[in-house]
Formats: sequence, C-alpha cells, structure tokens
Amino acid sequence: MKMLELGSNHFTGIIPQEIGNLVNLVALAMEKTQIISSVPISIFNISSLQMLLLSHNNLSGFLSREIGNSTKMQFLYLDENSFTGMKSNYFISNCSKHTRLELSINKLTGLIPNSLGSLAHLQYLTLAANNLTSDSSLSFLTSLTNCRNLTTLSLTLNPLNGMLPAFTGNLSTSLRSFYANLCKIKGRIPNEVGNLSSLIELNLSENYLVGPIDTSIHNMRNLQRFYVNNNKFTGFIGDNLCKLQRLGAIYLGQNQLSGSLPNWLGNVTSLREIHLSSNIPSSLWNLKDLMVLDLLSNNMVGSLPPEIWNLKVVTQIDLSMNQFSNGIPREIGGLQNLVHLCLRHNKLQGSISDSMSNMIGLKFLDLSHNNISRIIGETSKPEVFQWFLQQTVW
Repeated sequence: MKMLELGSNHFTGIIPQEIGNLVNLVALAMEKTQIISSVPISIFNISSLQMLLLSHNNLSGFLSREIGNSTKMQFLYLDENSFTGMKSNYFISNCSKHTRLELSINKLTGLIPNSLGSLAHLQYLTLAANNLTSDSSLSFLTSLTNCRNLTTLSLTLNPLNGMLPAFTGNLSTSLRSFYANLCKIKGRIPNEVGNLSSLIELNLSENYLVGPIDTSIHNMRNLQRFYVNNNKFTGFIGDNLCKLQRLGAIYLGQNQLSGSLPNWLGNVTSLREIHLSSNIPSSLWNLKDLMVLDLLSNNMVGSLPPEIWNLKVVTQIDLSMNQFSNGIPREIGGLQNLVHLCLRHNKLQGSISDSMSNMIGLKFLDLSHNNISRIIGETSKPEVFQWFLQQTVW
C-alpha cells in the first residue's frame, strides 16, 4: 500500500495505531471526517511518508516531536483542527523537505519558532487563525528569509503585537501572497517591503499601522490586490501608486488620510474594486470595467455626478454615511447590472427618478436617512417599478 485516501467520510473514534504498519505508505489522506483524537505516533515512523492530509477534523493535543521522524515529508496539512501547541521545534528543523505546511485554524499558542527558517524548500506556509505570538521585532520573519522558494505566507488573526522588520523585504523573491491582517502589527511599513516585487496580494488591513502609505509600494509592479484599510495611516495618497498598473482592488478606507483622491486612479484601467476614503476625482468615472465602488463612511460632499452612468458593469455601489447633497441623478438608471446600491445617511433631496425602474438587476436599495421628500413619480413601466419596490429596502 502506497496511497490511502479515506477523506470526506463519517468515520468516528480514533486513528488506529496499526496504521503505522503500512511501512511503504507515501500518502495518507483522512481530511473532512469526524475523527476526534490525537495523531498516533506510529504514523511518523513510516519512513516513506511524503504527504499527510488530516485537515478539517477534530484532532487535538500537541503536535508531536515525532513528526520529525518523517524526514521525507513534503506536504503536511493539519489545518482546521484543535491542536493546541507543539512539544518541540524538532519536527520542523528535521523535516527539511517540507514544501507545504498548513497549520491554520487551530488553537496553537506560543511563539512562532525561528526554526521555520530551516525549511529551505518551503513554498506555502499558513499559520492563520491561531493564538501565536512573536517577539516585538517579529524575528521569525527574519528567519523565513532563508526560505527562498516561499510563495504564500499567511499570518492572519494571530496577536503578533510587533513591528514589521526591515528584513521583511528580504523574503523570497517568489513570494506572491502575504497576509498579515488582524495581527495587531504596529509602527510603519518599512521601505524595504517594496522589494517584494513579485507580490500579487498584500493584506495588512485591520492593524495599528501609522504614518504615510509607503512610497516604495510602487515597486510592486505585479500587485493586484492591496489591503491596508482599518489602520491609522495619515497624509495624502501619493502619485507613486499610479505605477501599479495591474492593480485590481485597492482598500484604503477607515484610515486618517486627507485630501482628494488622485486623478491617476482613472488611468489604472485594471481596477475592479475601489474601497477608499476622500473626495471623488472626476477621472474615477473613466473606469468602465469597475465592478465594486465602496466609499462609505467618509466626509464626501457635493452632488452625485451624472457621469456615474459610465460605470456600466458595476454591481455594487456603497456611498453611505457621507454628506452628498442635491438629487439622485437620473443617469443612475442606466446601471442595469447594479445589484446593490446604498446611499443611506447622506443629505440627498428631491424625488426618486422613474429612470430607476430600468435597473432590472437591482436587489438591494437603501436610501434611508436622507431628505428625500417627494413620492416616486409616474413611470412608463409601472409593472417593472412595482417589482423594483418589492426588491428594495427603504
């Protein structure tokens, strides 16, 4: 027996020790069952084992140091269980062939070990949604600079309570995805982070980051998704970000940024989602492929421009909790793909245009907490408009 796949069943009880008698086993998959036990040590005495998939179970206890006996192990999936810690770092430093280590969504505690840096072949490391910590300088990131093949690093939802070190910029040049949101990271983004030129997705949202958004970010020419919302960034949105010509989604909202959105946003034609704070530049309406526009909870003023109809493929617009005034432009009725429109908590006035009866895709509308004073006027399509009224929230 070289491969045993038992995943996605309804097994109960424990994993039997006798499974260790399969001395030629290369791959064992028992993910998505109802097994509730610790992992038997006998599994790690199988010297030929290269892949172990135990995700989505109810396994508990400590990660045994005997994992290090499986020196040929390349793929270890222990995510979405209830492991609470590891008895030693031996299993990490002795499994130098690891390429994929998934430990996310457990109950792991303690320091993230610097010995992870000994996994020279590591490509994919997920530690998200645990209770792991580090020293104030996040030194484990420095150790991971030895992993030159690393493509994905996920640290989300761990209380790291430290500052990103300059050595973060020395992580693998192959790194494509870096997730460190909801980690209680403090201080500034070091300039050296801009050296991660292969990054496609960077998520540092919901931390305590301060200062201006680092200008070296513009060196990440392959960046497609950029999340730094819900921090304490200050200053202006600079022109350096305009060099990110592959950017598809940008999240800068819920910070303390000031000034207007730069006109160059209209030139980044790859943008599909914008979640920002500040004033709307006229060039924004040039983004004809934009699908999501989220500008809620800022201090934007003025009228909603009629050019909004240029966003032909947009499916979601949220401009709520601002200070937009005057009427809703009738041109908004041309947005037939729009599904979600939220304009609540503004200062909009007048009546609702009957052109909105053309918005056949609309399923959610919130105009509450405005100054709209007139009943919806006559429409040439009363049956369509009646359906529209039934679908929306007032």
